[in-house]
Amino acid sequence: MVALLSLAGTLLGTFGGIVTSSKLSNYRIEQLEKKVQAHNNLVERMYAVEGHQETLVEKIKVANHRIEDLEHRTHEKVNRESTPL
Repeated sequence: MVALLSLAGTLLGTFGGIVTSSKLSNYRIEQLEKKVQAHNNLVERMYAVEGHQETLVEKIKVANHRIEDLEHRTHEKVNRESTPL
C-alpha cells in the first residue's frame, strides 16, 4: 500500500514538474518571438529609411548640379555684360 502511494506521489510530482516546465518553456518562447518580431520591424523600418535617405541624397545632388549650372550661367552673363565690344 505504501509503495502504491509512493508511486502515485512520484508520478503526480513528475507530471506536475513536466507541465510546469512546459508552460515556462512556452512562455519564454513567446517572449523571444515578440523580441524577434520587434527586431524584424526595426529592420524593415531602417530599410525604408535608408531607401528614403538615398532618394534625398540623389535629390540634393541634382539640386547642387542645378545651382552650379545657374552660377555658371550667371558668371557667363556678367562676363559678357562687363566686356566691351
